[in-house]
Amino acid sequence: MSDLHARLPPRQVLAARGKWPLVGERSPRGSDQPWTVRVSGVCRRPAAFGLATLREMGIIERTIDIHCVTRWSRLGVRFSGIPLRHLLERCEPAADARFVRFVARSERDHDTSLPLTDALALDALVAFEHEGAPLSVEHGGPVRLVVPGRYFYKSLKWLECIELRADDRLGYWEGSAGYHNHADPWAEERYVLPDVDRAAVLKHVQARDLVGADFLGVRMDDMRLPGLRAAGAILRDAWFRRATLTEADFAGANLSNARFEGADLRRAVLRRADVEGACFRGADLRGADLRGASLFGATFCAEAGDDAEPWPDARLDDTTRIDAASLTDLSDAQRAFLAPLASASGAAGE
Repeated sequence: MSDLHARLPPRQVLAARGKWPLVGERSPRGSDQPWTVRVSGVCRRPAAFGLATLREMGIIERTIDIHCVTRWSRLGVRFSGIPLRHLLERCEPAADARFVRFVARSERDHDTSLPLTDALALDALVAFEHEGAPLSVEHGGPVRLVVPGRYFYKSLKWLECIELRADDRLGYWEGSAGYHNHADPWAEERYVLPDVDRAAVLKHVQARDLVGADFLGVRMDDMRLPGLRAAGAILRDAWFRRATLTEADFAGANLSNARFEGADLRRAVLRRADVEGACFRGADLRGADLRGASLFGATFCAEAGDDAEPWPDARLDDTTRIDAASLTDLSDAQRAFLAPLASASGAAGE
């Protein structure tokens, strides 16, 4: 295994060279107020800092590996900003400060949190620049959090408020979407699986109807589900390994991080589905329709240094439909594997 791939946590793949996939909202909440970062909560000296004042605390540059929960990674990314610890030291956390919560200037005020000891040990950065240039708005500019060693949903865009707390509070993704609160990519802490109502799952499965269902981490390995109706379903982190899913309808479904290894997906419909981070290795995708699907971090073939996965490459032919535009943010290996197919699909027309 190369040194490069040794830096990849389990089931992560490298994003296409020079690409930083966009995830989540594209812009902050509109405001006429100058941008400040407030520090509040259980601290002795709460304060609000303008961007110029923050920069005067001493800009440093750090090289950080990014790992997204949807399985793409970027290695050796340069960010410039101020260490979070320097900002917190000015505000003097109280003795009972055990957690730190970060809130974005966004339409939904999305937030996340870390144990204070983790935030300091990981040396989180309040960042203003990426690769020597100001952060673009869609990637969190003018100021965002960057937390090394955690999935990137802990690296909050558009940082506006830092709250020191005695107790923890689950963030937006952790509380509403089941994302793991610790988020260690080396331990694959992607989701916290709920207690699934197995009777409800069985009822849906027996009817082969998952339309509108919301089952995080549901296990359907080896099941025979030809013609399954699952349009618009939310099936993040679902397991369909070796399942029979011929002519299944997953149009518009959320299948992020789903496991389809060895599945029979002949003539399945995945149009406009979110299959970010999904694994299709060993799957039969002949006649499947993936046009308009979001493919960030999806895998169809082996990656260099990926010796842990025993599955062969996905089975495709000229009846498999996929858009060339969908390949833009895949890794080089995945894009090369699918490119001939996308070209053929484009030449054949719709």
